[in-house]
Amino acid sequence: MLDLPTSSRVVVAMSGGVDSSVTAALLAEAGYEVVGVTLQLYDHGAATGRKGACCAGQDIHDARAVADRIGIPHYVLDYESRFRAAVMEGFADSYLAGETPLPCVQCNRTVKFRDLLATARELDADALATGHYVQRLPGPELHRAADSGKDQSYFLFATTREQLDFLRFPLGGMPKDRVRREAARLALPVAAKPDSQDICFVPDGRYADIVARLRPGALEPGEIVDRDGHVLGRHEGIVNFTVGQRRGLDLGNAADGERLYVLALDPARHRVVVGPREALGRRRFRVREVNWLGQADGPADGQRAEVRIRSSAAPRPAALHPRGDGVEILLDEPEYGIAAGQAAVFYEGDRVLGGGWIVREQMEAD
Repeated sequence: MLDLPTSSRVVVAMSGGVDSSVTAALLAEAGYEVVGVTLQLYDHGAATGRKGACCAGQDIHDARAVADRIGIPHYVLDYESRFRAAVMEGFADSYLAGETPLPCVQCNRTVKFRDLLATARELDADALATGHYVQRLPGPELHRAADSGKDQSYFLFATTREQLDFLRFPLGGMPKDRVRREAARLALPVAAKPDSQDICFVPDGRYADIVARLRPGALEPGEIVDRDGHVLGRHEGIVNFTVGQRRGLDLGNAADGERLYVLALDPARHRVVVGPREALGRRRFRVREVNWLGQADGPADGQRAEVRIRSSAAPRPAALHPRGDGVEILLDEPEYGIAAGQAAVFYEGDRVLGGGWIVREQMEAD
């Protein structure tokens, strides 16, 4: 099942969900020495009993029950302070800076694939396995999952070559319905458990509440303006908006009848800039902190790739141009709603070439 001898010790990151549970169970069934590890990432008391999340409360109980069912050792590690420092604090600061953060990427690249991976090595493991839907091929290379509807490669673009050498993703070649069937066949207590939907530390998707708790007094109301600076209305904080958003503006349409969308966020002046949809279209933008998994040390100037600008978007053809400490991306056709703080991930077919964080352009603060 893995490109490792069955005598190998494999640490499995167990969130308490069906995917990581099936991962652990299949590896144990195949004869690997499996050690289950669950991370407590945020306040246990506040999360107990809340469905649709991971890494706290009921989910820890579920992971332990699965480990007991398949007969493997199971440990719970308190990573709450690490998670707050590496993920939650940056999440709040990113929103206040007028960005749209991706906490799941930050969690994968720090708490899970840095800290937990180091713990797995300390346990003399030969690999760390997770329930992510992504494929690791010889090289090693990172590829999209066989099940395109469950593919999580966008969220793993920041995985380094060194980390990828130690990681394994046993579910990457399986469709989700097969994973569910395996959970039932193995009689796992989470076989019918729904998939998590929310960001784990954001109950009910109320991002502003989390930012207000982490940065008391930092949320300030301001003006909603058009591209010429004319005031159209007011808002209760820029954290309630993201580029491309229409809902929540409560402005109706423009004078000419066109629908209005968020074009930019100006944190310095606490302004939300709105305009027609066509004003969202952009072909050229930059990314920073590029992680490159392709050949050589980075893209060649003008290298062709397909670029995904958010997890729900289809990859679009583009040219990559290294610029200083980042990469400038020139899309063949305009894309709408490109938001600072999100990731742009580069693909060559199903292979992940790398990616970086979309940079705020100066025009957004004019």
